[in-house]
Amino acid sequence: MNCCDDCSKSRVSPMRPSRRSMIIGLTSAAVLSASHATAATGASADDERFMRLALDEARQGDYPFGAVIVRDGEVIARGRNLGKTDGDPTAHGEMVAIRRCLADHGSAALHGSTLYTSGEPCAMCMGAIIWCRVGRLVFAASVEQLATKIDQIIIPSAEVAAKATFSPITISSGVLADEAMQLFANKVFPKR
Repeated sequence: MNCCDDCSKSRVSPMRPSRRSMIIGLTSAAVLSASHATAATGASADDERFMRLALDEARQGDYPFGAVIVRDGEVIARGRNLGKTDGDPTAHGEMVAIRRCLADHGSAALHGSTLYTSGEPCAMCMGAIIWCRVGRLVFAASVEQLATKIDQIIIPSAEVAAKATFSPITISSGVLADEAMQLFANKVFPKR
């Protein structure tokens, strides 16, 4: 047996993962992605209807990020990116919608609700979504798609959700993603 094949005998540098840990990590990532995200091909008519409302919010924002929160088939809060307008870098569409929902309905309304957003939430927004116990997330454009147009922290929502086993969430992606990306196509955005 080659000593490199026996982990107990080899000294793997902390900077270089072993082949075994790389394979396990890649396999885990593939399983997590498959188990936490649903492709847009299964999008319902309601998903498309509520995503269109999120896209309408996005059209009115400083950046094309809009969100709606839905409970029992009714929109209970809306939000759009107001970072530039409010001078608040945390005023992302999802955060604005969450804050409005809390102000108007209290935290219980968020538990088990569905949040629709024009772009995959950043790590900050995804953390808030999880802490609020939102039951389902539906997004249009992925962080990878968005990164082709604007600066993004490339951490997928499913990766954040996988670390928060205390608050399970269902994630559906790609609903009207082409329409969402069109909002970025005709605009020049300054670096943040």
